[in-house]
Amino acid sequence: MLTILILCALGGYLAGSIPFGLVLCYLAGYGDIRKIGSGNIGATNVLRTGNKWLALLTVLLDAFKAGIAAYIAYKIVPAFPINGDNTNFPLMSNDLASLIAGTCGILGHNFPIWLKFKGGKGVASSFGFILMTQPLVALIAFFIWLVMAFAFRYSSLAALTAAAAVPVIAFFMCPPVYAVFYTAIAVLVIVRHHANIKRLLKGEESKISFKKK
Repeated sequence: MLTILILCALGGYLAGSIPFGLVLCYLAGYGDIRKIGSGNIGATNVLRTGNKWLALLTVLLDAFKAGIAAYIAYKIVPAFPINGDNTNFPLMSNDLASLIAGTCGILGHNFPIWLKFKGGKGVASSFGFILMTQPLVALIAFFIWLVMAFAFRYSSLAALTAAAAVPVIAFFMCPPVYAVFYTAIAVLVIVRHHANIKRLLKGEESKISFKKK
């Protein structure tokens, strides 16, 4: 079982390491996205090219890679209870494998081996992973993101609020193991936004713009 979990972690990490934002911007003729805006390879920075469709495709692919890693792990790992003594919240082997693969997919997006471990902030990848493992939690978080994004026009603030809300939602709606993994992901998202937090506090954070540059 340990070998299987290690393989799930490795596979998830490699899938998450694919820098779709960087690849798509090169293919679309925008050059290196790391030289635009914030220098991030995520969808928010891709949007700064003015190409909304490219940003949308980046979101979908970034979300897909962590989500599909979790889905594949869930499907291929044999299901059997790991904590047999805990009858209230049985932990199944395929659930654990799915959580590990998806989480490592997010780590791969944040710290891709191909880009010297300098990647995105993991918002889209986190959403895709949560959507695949606990759809209702993901939809509630997405609703929170939408409300905050349209109310304040700060993508970072919306992401931070949604990330902070996920562990709380999971605590009331999911088995404990999900809340543990989601808390770790939320902490990672918040830490990765440390520069955005500083700019928000100073009133210097750029707002979401849908105008083509």
